[in-house]
Amino acid sequence: MIMNLYRNIDREKIQFDFVIHSSEKCDYTEEILSLGGKIYSIPRFTGKNYFTYKSAWKNFFAQHPEYKIIHGHMRSTASIYLELAKSFGVKTIAHSHSTSNGFGVSAIVKDIMQYSIRYNSDYLFACSQKAGEWLFGKKQFRKSNSFIVKNAIESDKYIFNIMKREILRKELGIDGKFVIGHVGRFCSAKNHEYLVEIFESIYNTDNNSLLLLIGDGELLDEIKSIVHKKKISHSVMFLGSRSDVSELLQCMDTFVFPSKFEGLGISVIEAQASGLPCIISDNIPLEAHITKLIQALSLNKKPDEWAEFILRTKDKSHRKDMTKEIESSGYNVKFNTKWLEDFYYKIISS
Repeated sequence: MIMNLYRNIDREKIQFDFVIHSSEKCDYTEEILSLGGKIYSIPRFTGKNYFTYKSAWKNFFAQHPEYKIIHGHMRSTASIYLELAKSFGVKTIAHSHSTSNGFGVSAIVKDIMQYSIRYNSDYLFACSQKAGEWLFGKKQFRKSNSFIVKNAIESDKYIFNIMKREILRKELGIDGKFVIGHVGRFCSAKNHEYLVEIFESIYNTDNNSLLLLIGDGELLDEIKSIVHKKKISHSVMFLGSRSDVSELLQCMDTFVFPSKFEGLGISVIEAQASGLPCIISDNIPLEAHITKLIQALSLNKKPDEWAEFILRTKDKSHRKDMTKEIESSGYNVKFNTKWLEDFYYKIISS
């Protein structure tokens, strides 16, 4: 979402620079630098290094008075860096992209840490109503400083192209296969283990099926192990983190997204833009339901039941140009970028 905006914003007027929790190269380092952006490194917050972490941010703001706005997307420590930013006279925006911190002790700690964000941020942004109410509370997210900012995409990139599809499927060696696709980080929220169970059921009915998984993450090796134990490795492709997702969507026949929770589910927007039938969990916010390609199912259903729905899409995948539907729903990145430019100028001058 951030990079989509950065690529399209008028960089002669507004420049994005980035503060990250790593000293190593990130996926977008080279692109950011090529677009004129700077990247600063802050030590990763561990809890034990609270004072060191806070001091690093304090030094950053002291050394860089040129920054007028800090747009915070890292919510777990936003209560620290946004409060410090305000003390240096910087305008602050907190941006919610999720509806849960997950489970366990670390999730409870994050819940506690991020509670004050709603009070020490000048403006509250969220990718959906649900994401805004979760992070900021219903009362705060009804106030005039709250905004839903849609995770817009470059819809033209996703228009279905039969030639691209045929070429890519041959390159990947999946020509003639019924391809079930998924794009998402390998983490608990994305529910890959359940997805693999769904695919196993599909494969047992149609052994010409293939599961195409795009993404990286901490659970990747665990999911690979599960696939191996189920003896379906020959029909599951792990493509890792990719920069050509818009093209890879062309290869798929059906998109499956059984997330436990999502702030919005940008991958679902992209899949619809590509004209794919989408079978998703009913935990995905309604803002992502922008075409009739969506079928939402409960995670309480058995994997076999999901498999039945997915198999029904097999002979109904007549891909259409969905550009008008995507743009009329407010997911045009050009429109959203212009809105954000105007917003930045407005709060700087206020």
